[in-house]
Amino acid sequence: MNAICFKRYGAPDVLEMRTLEKPTPKDDEVLVRIHAATVTPGDCEVRSFDFPLWVWVPLRLYMGILKPRRPIIGMEFSGVVEAIGKAVTRFKIGDPVFAGTGANFGTYAQYRCQRANSAMAMKPDGISHAEAATISVGGLNALHYLRQGKIQSGDKVLINGAAGCFGTYAIQLAKHFGAEVTGVDSTDKLEAMRLLGADHVIDYTQEDFTKNGVLYDLILEVAGKSSYSSCLKSLNRNGRLVLANPKFLQMLRAPLTSRFTDKKVTFAFSKDRAEDLEYVAKLMQAGTVKAVIDRSYPLEEMADAHRYVETGAKIGQVVIEIDATA
Repeated sequence: MNAICFKRYGAPDVLEMRTLEKPTPKDDEVLVRIHAATVTPGDCEVRSFDFPLWVWVPLRLYMGILKPRRPIIGMEFSGVVEAIGKAVTRFKIGDPVFAGTGANFGTYAQYRCQRANSAMAMKPDGISHAEAATISVGGLNALHYLRQGKIQSGDKVLINGAAGCFGTYAIQLAKHFGAEVTGVDSTDKLEAMRLLGADHVIDYTQEDFTKNGVLYDLILEVAGKSSYSSCLKSLNRNGRLVLANPKFLQMLRAPLTSRFTDKKVTFAFSKDRAEDLEYVAKLMQAGTVKAVIDRSYPLEEMADAHRYVETGAKIGQVVIEIDATA
């Protein structure tokens, strides 16, 4: 099979196409022929190993100190089951499936073995593999963080970083839950946020949302660049601040803020669950939410895809279309 691998951490040029042996599923695994994967900012961080100091050491120990222990990255995919282990009853050969892999990675390849009891779901009819591949990171995280913020119908919700892979789903899901949504991102992304349903949009290059006097019931901080204290001041009484990309000091302050003020701050990371994948996929099938795909690249142009994601210009997702027939 063809796969994109890297032997050292660094710039996108470290990614290279290699021919590897097709994996064989264990008794509790299925072999998936991957049709589509994505490139997330997290993939780029892993490749370059660009992490804050407080997580650098534990992640380096996990990923490999001198060189990557897991040479194939990528965190979500959609494809078709090609073979199953003898203990598998949940899926059968020919099933279209999609899933996330988290820190196990491995989706930049034509084939991948996935545990059958993992958070993997059937791809509904009417949804392409490219669309389904975007759900596990963007869709699930958006759903998780909105639930963490206890979103309710009628809430005034602000999403900072609303045009990325989390944010584009968060706008649509927040509207589905009946919220009044304000999206914050750069100038060239304002129209995209409006088209996704945002009631109000703010260009962060022209306006600081924490200084305009507007208060919100829920702030979803995806970009991770706003002042913690300023965000709290932009909340109504009993307002909730959800940190999708928390800094170390923010994680220390959050429990104290929640305990000693009338504001609640959460930062719990999401856990993949098959029922949540199915929930978002059904909303997509019904036309309630849609995958926002900025660009698609073939597997052999993975380095170019990484370069584009690192520009910060993308809206929504960057998808890798994989020809698994070779």
